[in-house]
Amino acid sequence: MLRPPLLFIHGMWSTPHVWDWFADRYRAAGHAVHVPALPYHDVDPAEPPSPILASIGVQDYADAVAAVVRTLPESPVIVGHSMGGMLAQKVAEATGARGLVLLSPAPTADTQSISLAPLRTVFGIAVKRQWWKQPTKIDAEHARWGIFNEVPYDIANAEIAKLVWDSGRVLFQISMPWADKTRAARVDYGKLSMPALVVVGDRDRITPISVARATARALTGHTDYREIMGAGHWLFHDPIREKVAAEMDAFLKTLG
Repeated sequence: MLRPPLLFIHGMWSTPHVWDWFADRYRAAGHAVHVPALPYHDVDPAEPPSPILASIGVQDYADAVAAVVRTLPESPVIVGHSMGGMLAQKVAEATGARGLVLLSPAPTADTQSISLAPLRTVFGIAVKRQWWKQPTKIDAEHARWGIFNEVPYDIANAEIAKLVWDSGRVLFQISMPWADKTRAARVDYGKLSMPALVVVGDRDRITPISVARATARALTGHTDYREIMGAGHWLFHDPIREKVAAEMDAFLKTLG
């Protein structure tokens, strides 16, 4: 049986390495796997930020991934984590997709939810003057609290060391869509009628459960929704990633 190709999209401040375990697992299972880097993310974490990150936006990221999708011989299942989950929806809107797997998806303009936890996570950035016009990088303290809660301390520290610079404009467009004149975080859910899986941790401080549930409701195709007990925002460590993979396996089987 031919297995659908998978395309993985990483999140803010991350690089494609976060998908290594999943990529190896699904290649071994017979899937073609594609793990593109978002623009200016395939870099050494110690490098200073590219000045272009001061102006690049959500649509630039989505267009870059959509260009990769259009080179593939068949439509993939698009898998995204965090900001990558929001981008997965933007890409699927533009190119179509065999299916969507949205892990701890960042909100679109239509699935926003009022919550103090995400604000606390980016507080160290938000207090800087005109942060939305600059490259941004979350500091270790706030990353440990908001992204890596529920993750063992040594694993969290190792991942924090791998974080890279990202776009303040993208953070602004996602977190404050009502103030973004370009409406970059808007998605036409009428075009997202493909099968989908939404997964979120019940202790996620970046993607509140209310956002994940709103995302599942907004998607217009058959959508499976799952909450992982004891998981925070970071879903890439044991035993959490095994639970996520089990949900993905069950979903992929439904695609034939």
